[in-house]
Amino acid sequence: MRLYEFEGKQLFRQFKIPIPEGVVVGSPKEVHDSVSKMGGPVALKSQVLTGGRGKAGGIKLADGPNEARTVSEELFKLKIKGFPVERLLIEPKLDIKQEYYIGVTIDRAKYKLVVIASGEGGVDIEETAEKAPDKIVKKAFAIDDPLYTFDALLIAKQIGIPQELIKKGAAIIQNLFKMFRSYDAKLVEINPLVLTGEGELIAADSRVSLDDDALFRHPDLKEAGIEKRHEEGGLTPREDQATDWGIPYLDLEGDIGMFPGGAGFGIMGNDFIHHYGGVPANFMDSGGGPSPERIAKMLVLLDDNPNVKAIFGARFGGISRCDDFAKGVIMFLKDHGLSKPMVMRMTGNMWQEGVRMFEECKKEDPSLMAKVEFHGIETPIEEISKRAVELAKEAQ
Repeated sequence: MRLYEFEGKQLFRQFKIPIPEGVVVGSPKEVHDSVSKMGGPVALKSQVLTGGRGKAGGIKLADGPNEARTVSEELFKLKIKGFPVERLLIEPKLDIKQEYYIGVTIDRAKYKLVVIASGEGGVDIEETAEKAPDKIVKKAFAIDDPLYTFDALLIAKQIGIPQELIKKGAAIIQNLFKMFRSYDAKLVEINPLVLTGEGELIAADSRVSLDDDALFRHPDLKEAGIEKRHEEGGLTPREDQATDWGIPYLDLEGDIGMFPGGAGFGIMGNDFIHHYGGVPANFMDSGGGPSPERIAKMLVLLDDNPNVKAIFGARFGGISRCDDFAKGVIMFLKDHGLSKPMVMRMTGNMWQEGVRMFEECKKEDPSLMAKVEFHGIETPIEEISKRAVELAKEAQ
């Protein structure tokens, strides 16, 4: 999960990595008031969970409060890769003499941590690596190895940090490495690390991505308002709700709601839907042995999604039981009602009982099951997938 720039810089400050003194604001008036207090030229930086802000016009300079307010009015109207700008980070304009890149990440092929640095910062490091690989410095470390001072001094020297600032540069590299480890990060970057005209090294930007599976180890992040989110963009309202309910859920761009039994079956179902010309609206995992209440909540997420035109349900009973699956669906139908057509199939543990329960429910209240088509093992999963695609097209 990715942090906003200002959040990453908060962590930088904890690890004694120098940053500009900035303030986060949410309106043009706050921009005007903050710049009035700060004085001097400033940088207005859009806070979005995606890259490419500069190229998209999301970073602007202003000489005073009135100009800053005018500029901010345009920034607050901006969308960067589809994400609206709701907050700005205001910082003093830096007198930039030189820009460097420093990052720490994981080399998944070698199972090592790697420090990456360059004397050319401020641009995409991938672009530099492709066009001028000789300008990239890499140093790999075993997962438990420290980054010693002599390692950091050598890296700082290799990327061209001036001799009189070598020790400061090395300290920044070591502290970034410590931060990476301390917060179970997947990536931390300073791009650029700026050498100012006054001879200071300052982290002008931050990119920090953390392992969201390790958030429980860092309660201080939650206290600071940093909670689970995507690598790009925040959680949608349904994803937020699913998180509260403990249901693994991801919104996608299609119109077929995916109601699977387990992650593996969910992935296979998504592949089938694509194969037959449909597009899934979500990915979801019920988990092993879900309760009927959990099953019902999964359906709420799909039926309340305005993008969903039809629902595809597939349950393979292993650890879980198909009769519990049926109980959950019937519970949902009685408590919530179904507004979208749904086709579903059950096989495996207790599938006959699950089908029987649906048949009984249909006899007792035909209107309750009016939008539901249910099948057992006799119907191939391919046919269910095709039918889901047909139902979605008919509903358009």
